[in-house]
Amino acid sequence: MGRSSTAARQFASRARHRVQAPGNTADAERTIQRTVVRAFLAASRNGDFEALVELLDPDAVIRADSVAVQAGASSEVRGAGAVAATFSGRTRAAKLVLLDGFAGAVWAPVGRPRVVFGFAIQEGKIVEIELLADPEQLRRLDLATADT
Repeated sequence: MGRSSTAARQFASRARHRVQAPGNTADAERTIQRTVVRAFLAASRNGDFEALVELLDPDAVIRADSVAVQAGASSEVRGAGAVAATFSGRTRAAKLVLLDGFAGAVWAPVGRPRVVFGFAIQEGKIVEIELLADPEQLRRLDLATADT
């Protein structure tokens, strides 16, 4: 799938929930995801390191694709403190979006997506953030504006 094992497990978990659970459970999961991602973006913009750490699983990881790495991102960052430090005071221009139906974020200067942030969330904590900047991959994503 071109995804990390954590992200693949998250997608599989979401699929199981969709198949096994009534519609309101999936809606509740999406609401939690939006709340967590919205809080993450706000804490990041405000440079609130402690709030960022609270939103992250202790073993949280950032994974970046090769294009994001070429643009200056680290290919991988591990641990809540390191992930929080990476995002603290940033994402000012990132917007909350639905990424294939799930909460994500996009940095889209002049309306053109340059980096998409995919979030894997378990039990209300961010376990993985995937940075996608490959233009070919970005064109294939289903991005929709999330209600604020």
